[in-house]
Amino acid sequence: MLVMVTVYMITSNTLAALPNAHGNLSSDMFASSNKCAQCHAITYEQWKGTMHYNAYEDPFYQKEVLAASSDTQGIVDEFCSRCHTPIGVVSGEIPPIDGSGLSSIAREGVQCDICHVISGSNGTGNAPFVVSPGNVKWGPFDDSKSAYHGSKYLELYTTSEYCGMCHYVTHPLNGLVVDDTYTVWKEGPYAKEGVVCQDCHMTSGITKFVANPGRAGSGAKKREHISTHEIVGGNAFIPEVLGEKGYGKMAAERLEKAATLSIDSLQMGQRGDNISLNISITNSGAGHKIPTGVSEIRQMWLAVRVKDASGRQVYNTGDVNANGTVGDAKIYNTVLGDAQGQPTLSFWLAQSILEDNRIPPRGTVSEKHTFRIPDDVTYPLALDATLKYRSAPQDLIDHLFGEKVHEVPVLSIAEMSVNIYEDGETSTETTIPATPGVGILGTATILLCAAHYYMERRKI
Repeated sequence: MLVMVTVYMITSNTLAALPNAHGNLSSDMFASSNKCAQCHAITYEQWKGTMHYNAYEDPFYQKEVLAASSDTQGIVDEFCSRCHTPIGVVSGEIPPIDGSGLSSIAREGVQCDICHVISGSNGTGNAPFVVSPGNVKWGPFDDSKSAYHGSKYLELYTTSEYCGMCHYVTHPLNGLVVDDTYTVWKEGPYAKEGVVCQDCHMTSGITKFVANPGRAGSGAKKREHISTHEIVGGNAFIPEVLGEKGYGKMAAERLEKAATLSIDSLQMGQRGDNISLNISITNSGAGHKIPTGVSEIRQMWLAVRVKDASGRQVYNTGDVNANGTVGDAKIYNTVLGDAQGQPTLSFWLAQSILEDNRIPPRGTVSEKHTFRIPDDVTYPLALDATLKYRSAPQDLIDHLFGEKVHEVPVLSIAEMSVNIYEDGETSTETTIPATPGVGILGTATILLCAAHYYMERRKI
């Protein structure tokens, strides 16, 4: 027997009700995305192959959710699946967690119909969506007309709260925040400026809004902006594994817009002197912390290398070792603690946050690096600083899939170079990506001479 959910109107733009319970709907009440593609071909092709499209088929997710189910005796089965196969949950096809009971439409992950029959939300976090499957589709336009289905406007689709339903996650047993993407945005500078998730993740501007003129469907009204549906984040690894290289490239491009490097101070010296310098990392392009999402497995770090003119290595830190570990570098991510207070990569076992050194929106952190100039050095010295990123530790992927099955790509998301000369003069040039909602491309040139330096910033 089908349990009907009553939806109460709170205002003309907001709906509130209890979230759909497990098994209170049927998967045959939802339309396949292939049917949507008949009129929404462009949007469908943008979505197909994305992480939303692959939310259930993601092989990393499938390995992790099986482990989580085993460790918790199935307690988190519905919890995890509610965002990764929402149709599977509301139709009661999960559990079993191995997906053996899933219909083909539930395997479509975060698909067209489940997103556009959301008629309300019971807040944010842990997928409190209310869905009303049927002939009426909901969206961000108040004047939509379709010959095939009914259309209704809901303000929720224009807000970050829509994204926050899944991109804010608290532990189902102890309430520990394990994904704070939405709340960091909400408490940060971009929310205050009116920049929402869709401005950066559903336009071609990557880290700023750029209009995308077009039509939402065949025969539809032409509009100044139609939201793009790639909705790419920073995961370049899984798209590559799934053969979706285009989305991996998009993720890499997005990461390259997220951060900038600068040298805050530089003490010059001669042969035999110790040189100390501060390299700063600024979150210049993300409305949330970097990294974000499953931030306990994300890894971001600074690799610094100094060589003299003959190619001799003077200083080196942050290289990836042969066994896949990162050598001698500070890792920027979240460290979760289990019941014994030990670090864990399994969020379902987490009971505390031992450390969170991620960089908040428009925040800056600095690292001090010290090295000695050899007595027999050949000038000039070349200092290269590179901000590195990978979606998961290599040893975790080896543990889940087997050694040498998948190599996690290490991406360079920001770089800066400095030449150090014997007389104490240095020069450096770096390109600073655009800031969300602003779109300014800056080129910073730093000239440092002995005891002082002069900085000139040119904006174009």
